[in-house]
Amino acid sequence: MNMHANKEDIDDNHSVWVEATPHYQPQPALRENIIADLVIIGGGFTGVSTAYHFSRRYPQKRVILLEAKTLGNGASGRNGGQMLSWIRGGVEDDASLQRNYRVTCAAMDTIEGIIRKHQLPVSYQRSGVFHALTTSRGAEQAQADVERLQRLGLPLQYLTSQSLAQRVKANGVVGAAFDPNEGELNGCQYVRALRSVLLNSGVAVYENTMVLALHEEATIRLVTPFGEVRTAAIVLATNAYTPRLGYFRSAIFPAHAHNFATAPLTPEQLAEIGWLVGAGIDDDYSLLSYMALTPEKRLVFGGSPAGYRYLYNNGTSFSGSPESWTAVFKKMHRTLTDYFPAAASIPVTHRWTGTVALNLSGVSGMMGIRGEHRNVYYALGYNGHGVTLANLAGQVLTDLYSGDDEKWRGLPFYHPRIFPIPPEPLRWVGAQIYMKLLVPRYASHVVLGG
Repeated sequence: MNMHANKEDIDDNHSVWVEATPHYQPQPALRENIIADLVIIGGGFTGVSTAYHFSRRYPQKRVILLEAKTLGNGASGRNGGQMLSWIRGGVEDDASLQRNYRVTCAAMDTIEGIIRKHQLPVSYQRSGVFHALTTSRGAEQAQADVERLQRLGLPLQYLTSQSLAQRVKANGVVGAAFDPNEGELNGCQYVRALRSVLLNSGVAVYENTMVLALHEEATIRLVTPFGEVRTAAIVLATNAYTPRLGYFRSAIFPAHAHNFATAPLTPEQLAEIGWLVGAGIDDDYSLLSYMALTPEKRLVFGGSPAGYRYLYNNGTSFSGSPESWTAVFKKMHRTLTDYFPAAASIPVTHRWTGTVALNLSGVSGMMGIRGEHRNVYYALGYNGHGVTLANLAGQVLTDLYSGDDEKWRGLPFYHPRIFPIPPEPLRWVGAQIYMKLLVPRYASHVVLGG
């Protein structure tokens, strides 16, 4: 793999997912003053899924989606693509494990069902993910965890290093837990393909429309560059960018997750590397590595120290240029070739960085209602499980709006306890420590959603 390819040969923070939507043209920006029943701020997984489910529940209500740039511009279009089971956080008794697993599997089923129902041109697969173990102690614990989950009726499998080698030959892996329900999704294709469905349902979508000011009252007033919106309720679907609207500044910190993709691989290259199936992989290191083979046979690799910029929540912007992360991408390349030495000869075609939101509670997501008038709905801080849970958020927030949210109560993301993050400079110090400890290197948190 040539990590020193000419700059023109590698797109500048342009994900392989975005490349799959070459003819996408954004909707016009808002250029008038309007009134709505619900305004969704943010055009990623959270915002688009909320617009989809809400418009089906309430076809008579006027729903508006405002996106500062284009749909899928943020982490929804610049991630590693893995759809994962489990909800990190909360208790791990038998009933909770069964419930958490089934809720997330149902969320992935819903994504797949929407793609099929509307015949969306979206690349995805449900071929499973191997959660690789690199220590004997971790492998023993993972095997015990899988046996427990199997007794609960869950379909996970444990593979020894010999069994795993028949599917994926990765150096240094002594065993793996396999979840057959997990998979990969081109999120940019998904949210952009859903736009036509939203428009046909009566949702007004305005792209390149940044919310400059938000005045929270019984009727909320949103100020954009060329128009204002008055609305009875809003949804904060802005994840890592939410603090810029004045919300959750002490609850989350934005971090930058890095990924790269290779050119499409031939069957001969895949055989040489030792990647014999379409399933994805992640490992048990504290700085988690994750990789997937897309349906187009590109190898996508992610995982590195997630970068946090000092004073980010106070307005510092991030240019997004992968050139500023050269050392990080080189380290990622070394990790990949440690697992698969033959991958060193495969050229990289894309490198990208997406901004994600982490929370100190360790829970995969925070969803609920807030505000003096109980008209501010939110879902954010997915801690690395956003592909599945941000899409689930649309159902959760629609049910919260309806007062029909009983089935979500008790789940870790439902109105979780929020642990405040200290101000700078302690915030920056804490972020460095937290990201190093985010994924403990032992099996239970690999198998059970770590």
